[in-house]
Amino acid sequence: MAINHNKNNQTQRPPHPHMRLGKRPKVKDVRGTIKRIWSYMKKDKGLFILVLFLVLLSSAFALLGPFLLGVTVDKLIEEFNTSALLVMLSILVGIYILHATTEWTQNFIMIDVAQRTVFAMRKKLFSHLQMLPMAFFQKRQHGELMSRLTNDMENVSRTLNTSVIQVATSLLTITGTIIVMLWLSPLLTVLTLAIVPIMFGGLKWITNRTGVYFKEQQKNLGDVNSYIEETLSGHKIIKTFSQENRVIDEFDEKNKALRDSGYWAQTYSGFIPKLMNMLNNVSFTIIVGVGGILAINDIVSIGVIVTFTTYSRQFTRPLNDLANQFNVILSAVAGAERVFNIMDEEKETDEGRKEEAIKSIKGEVTFKGVSFAYEEAQDTLLDVSFRASPGETVALVGPTGAGKTTIISLLSRFYDAQSGEILIDGKNIKSITRDSLRAQMGVVLQDSFLFETTVRENIRYGNLHASDLEVEKAAIAANAHDFISKLPNGYDTILYSDGRGISHGQRQLISIARAMLANPALLILDEATSSIDTITEMKINEALAKLMEGRTSFVIAHRLNTIQRADLILVLKEGELIEQGTHDELLTRNGFYADLFHTQQSKQNVL
Repeated sequence: MAINHNKNNQTQRPPHPHMRLGKRPKVKDVRGTIKRIWSYMKKDKGLFILVLFLVLLSSAFALLGPFLLGVTVDKLIEEFNTSALLVMLSILVGIYILHATTEWTQNFIMIDVAQRTVFAMRKKLFSHLQMLPMAFFQKRQHGELMSRLTNDMENVSRTLNTSVIQVATSLLTITGTIIVMLWLSPLLTVLTLAIVPIMFGGLKWITNRTGVYFKEQQKNLGDVNSYIEETLSGHKIIKTFSQENRVIDEFDEKNKALRDSGYWAQTYSGFIPKLMNMLNNVSFTIIVGVGGILAINDIVSIGVIVTFTTYSRQFTRPLNDLANQFNVILSAVAGAERVFNIMDEEKETDEGRKEEAIKSIKGEVTFKGVSFAYEEAQDTLLDVSFRASPGETVALVGPTGAGKTTIISLLSRFYDAQSGEILIDGKNIKSITRDSLRAQMGVVLQDSFLFETTVRENIRYGNLHASDLEVEKAAIAANAHDFISKLPNGYDTILYSDGRGISHGQRQLISIARAMLANPALLILDEATSSIDTITEMKINEALAKLMEGRTSFVIAHRLNTIQRADLILVLKEGELIEQGTHDELLTRNGFYADLFHTQQSKQNVL
């Protein structure tokens, strides 16, 4: 899409969302979402009831102040008694102090309740994310998920901190004000309430529109966050291919969408205080005019007029607060709904009641007629069968997209095959709990991931109960101890997740040490020596030889000269297992594997 770089573009009114969004989204389940939020709040039900009691007290004090003010004015007009006036003023000061104290206390307690609630929700969301299957994360952008953990949760937090108290206070104040006003003067009360239908008509027109735009604003905010996360993670690729201007333009489009939705959400919600102020002034004028006539004719006192003018503002202000909080609550509900949508995603759980945890395995792996597809009508594996004996090294070779990684994913139960069986030591892996199965596996990937913590803790991730001495022994076995010792703080040196500070080969050695510490029965290697210098490759190969000793190992191989000693080579093409055997056997057959091997050899000879 072409980008308009007109300098005046930023000051132009954004297109109306009805023009840009097309069909309006369905109305959210406000009641259901609020009920789910309450399910987290009710753990602090006692504190919440105390807050409501304090709200009741503060509302009573707020109603008592104007009433006593009117009484004071009447007493002052009827009998100018200085001592009585001082007494009344002292009482008024005490009422206002009590009102401020109860308001401060209720806010203090509600903040505590709100933070506990959001803490529990955020904990549940993060925990649930860890339990979701791999397929979920492949369909979601990381930045969008981060937005739900941060922006949406913070939106809920802000709303709980303020909106609950304001809504309760507004409802009590409105109810109490109407009762006292009716008692003082039914006529002036009717005139004051005459503006309410107009007020609610305007509010209905506004709020019918704001919910749609606040939801769109939250969605666009998630898109922006996701794009920022993606571009920051891939900044090297962006710079390598000189795509800075393209990503700037794409971000500009997403940023404009966020600006437009935010513009209309805030524009419509901004109508509310303006409408309230206008109607408040109209009400004030009516009360003063009609009240003056009634006072001249001795129907009401001056004090009643003073009380009514105060109550009229005190009546419309909570209506204004309710209207404003309605928009805030809608925005928070939109955020909470996005959070609960993630919580409603189905966990990666063991399906039946017969799954059992395994403590150890020998390492015999059998695939029987296994077929799998990530998406319907697009098969990734077709009727794959093979057997690996305990302690054997199995190499997976084939073009990109042949199904090598899929076999590993099925073996790890990141996915379950649609047909066929996968057996470990004769047991169908679907009868084994995922946690205990994966505890028997060690993985060394081509691009090793390191956590932003010390070298020691990165290695200890393979076995969280390992001692410092065991960590160092694993590093020595992996040929990583020498370079670790030369780091600024040795094993206590902080590493970065993107690998800054150490080489790619050193990261691989740390990953191998981590796998050694885990002491797995099954080992998975994804071409761990690719893009490594010769000396480091020798160290890695030596460490891998120690790691693979006595373990059933699956090696995803891209360079065929690294797997010539494998006990079994599986040759995959377009999801089918077309050849299997040893290196020498496959070369003798002069098939697809032989062609691949000779092609790679000829290229190396040319180089």
